[in-house]
Amino acid sequence: MIIPRPTHLARLPGEFTFDENTAVRAEGRAAPAGRLLRTLLAPGTALPLRPSPAGRVVLALDPRLPGLGTEGYRLTVGPDEVLLRAAGSDGLLRGIQTIRQLLPPEALSKRPVAGVRWRMPCVEITDVPRFGWRGVLLDVARRFQPVSYLRRFVDLLALHKLNVLHLHLTDDQGWRMPVAAYPLLTEVGGVRARSMLGQAGSGRFDDEPQAGSYTAVELRSLVGYAAERGVTVVPEIEMPGHARAALAAYPELGNVPARRLDVWTEWGVCENILGVHDEVLDFCRTVLGEVLDVFPSPYVHLGGDECPVVEWENSPRAVARAAEFGLAAPRALHGWFLGRMGAFLLEAGRKPLCWAEDEGTLPAEFTVMPWRDAGHGLSAARLGHDVVMTPHLTTYLDYPQSDDPAEPLGQAGAVVDLRAVHGADAAPPSWEPAAAARVLGTQAQLWTEFARTREQLEYLAFPRMCALADRAWNPASRWADDFLPALRHHEARLAALGVTRRITAHPRADPLPRATSH
Repeated sequence: MIIPRPTHLARLPGEFTFDENTAVRAEGRAAPAGRLLRTLLAPGTALPLRPSPAGRVVLALDPRLPGLGTEGYRLTVGPDEVLLRAAGSDGLLRGIQTIRQLLPPEALSKRPVAGVRWRMPCVEITDVPRFGWRGVLLDVARRFQPVSYLRRFVDLLALHKLNVLHLHLTDDQGWRMPVAAYPLLTEVGGVRARSMLGQAGSGRFDDEPQAGSYTAVELRSLVGYAAERGVTVVPEIEMPGHARAALAAYPELGNVPARRLDVWTEWGVCENILGVHDEVLDFCRTVLGEVLDVFPSPYVHLGGDECPVVEWENSPRAVARAAEFGLAAPRALHGWFLGRMGAFLLEAGRKPLCWAEDEGTLPAEFTVMPWRDAGHGLSAARLGHDVVMTPHLTTYLDYPQSDDPAEPLGQAGAVVDLRAVHGADAAPPSWEPAAAARVLGTQAQLWTEFARTREQLEYLAFPRMCALADRAWNPASRWADDFLPALRHHEARLAALGVTRRITAHPRADPLPRATSH
């Protein structure tokens, strides 16, 4: 049973066995995929999987293959040969993950496992994703994670055919992005005293301060590592709100330049925001310029959400700027600010992305992430925006997974359980076709206020991330008949990878259906 569920799978008689003599044929533009297959299978199987023009495991690119798009693939496993074909390189990368899941779970181990026959069932698979954007946001601003862990996280995304790592690099509680022109952003903004645990005012603190930032070399290395696995890293630099860490480093960027602030030690929404004077706009352009040098992603996320305007309303400079541009009130500076930064990205050949906040205030060129509810997504699509659906009650994994009192502390106010995640449709049938066509896909959000350790982070992610991956790839996957039986088998794979996860009871199921077609 495979997650995400293939769009067409037929079980055939027999098995294919990998052994010491199995070689891989992947020539020309397919060669990188062949190297990745060896890289992924070698640790657990200890098989050499040597490259050979006579190899029985064949990876081939054929742009003439119809109906596969950039990520679809066709996989035929027979007793004597494995043939993986795709029209594009990303399709081969998705097919490799299917091969991994068809093998025994021990094939995913990081160390050699003895006594296992590396067999996989004979199948015929044609597999094409519904959405081109299937991602996960990881908040490293509030809880810094080293690049070594980000690589592990990329591998977990790739296993589930998720293709976007949205890296939340800056916020009120920390700045992780290196900016050579502004070194204090990481030297000051990257260090935080111990923070409140749970809701603001709870009186419960973390055990220790938070500190850390990345180098440009580290981030470029991460981008390359992810690209080899078919994952795009999308950076997010928050503005004009969620900027307290930047203001702690450079107070002159704020609305009260003489004020000295620390990196925020609480959660929630901070009222300290960037000013709107020319020096701030120059600062943001400089920061974004360095971001573009590191991240080749077509998209750059500007944040844009939860921006209280009380400081603008009380700032003579902000009031004057609103009047200068004929804006009705300082509140309108929010859309004006994002419009200026979006124009900078567009001129650089990139696409601006932000959280959907105020309808109608952004140029149509912005791609938006509606986080409040699906209705915001429909409204944005009707206004001409491309949309990545992120409704908080189905994609925010910092909410607890159940109402069990023993459940780890999470965001208050709701439960986002496994079924809610799997049941969400990024483009419901009730939407008119023109609006549905604007939906690029969906992604999960891993905000880290409540995840102090990697184990806690993965517990929040799994198995809910599996559910999102399943529906984003194949919306025909059914909860009880398809996903739950597949998840029962998938847990052995997660265990082999050492993933901390919430265990869910599942009905029994046969290892593979004889034939399916959706």
